[in-house]
Amino acid sequence: MTVILTNLRYTVLAGFVFAALLVGHYMGLGNELNNVVFWSFLFRWLHVVSGVMWIGLLWYFNFVQIPSMPMIPDTEKPAVTKVIAPAALFWFRWGAMATLATGLILAWLNGYLLDAMSLGAVNEFLVAKNTAIGIGMWLGIVMWFNVWFVIWPNQKKALGFVDASPEEKTASARTAMLFSRTNTLLSIPMLFAMVSAQNIY
Repeated sequence: MTVILTNLRYTVLAGFVFAALLVGHYMGLGNELNNVVFWSFLFRWLHVVSGVMWIGLLWYFNFVQIPSMPMIPDTEKPAVTKVIAPAALFWFRWGAMATLATGLILAWLNGYLLDAMSLGAVNEFLVAKNTAIGIGMWLGIVMWFNVWFVIWPNQKKALGFVDASPEEKTASARTAMLFSRTNTLLSIPMLFAMVSAQNIY
C-alpha cells in the first residue's frame, strides 16, 4: 500500500481501478454498458472529477497562492513561479478543457444540449431546468475561454515561458490575476446554476 500512496501516478491509477470495480458492481446489478443512462452517469462523473480539478486549482490560486506571494521572501519566490505554478497551470487548463468537453458530451447524451445552449428558447421558451443548466454552461464556457485565451497566454509571459519585457511581465501578471479573479467570481453562480438545475423540473 505504501508503494501506491508514495507515487501519485500509482495513487490516481488505483483510484480509477477502484472506480472500475464499482462499475463491475454496477453491471452485476443488471445494468448494461450500452445503456444511455450508464454513459450519461459515466460522463457526469468525469465532468465532476474534471470540474473539481479545475475549480479546485482556481480557488487554490485565488485563496492561497496569490494572497501568499507578497509574504514569501524574494529569494524563495522562484520555487513557486518556476516549479509549483507551471505544474498547477498545466492541470488547471487541462482540467478546464476536460470539464468543458465532458459537460458538452453529457448535455448531448441527455438530449438537452441545444435547449441549454439556447437557454430553453429552441423548443419551449424559458424551461426552468434548461435555462438553469444553460446559464451554468455559458458561465463555464466564458471561464474556459478566459483560461485558454487570456490567463494562460498572460501567465506564459509573466512566468518567463515566452520572451517579454519586465513591463510586459508585470502587465501580464496583473491581467492574468484579474481574469483569474473574474473566473472565481463566475464560479460561484456557475456552480449554483449547475446544482440548482438538478432540482428543477
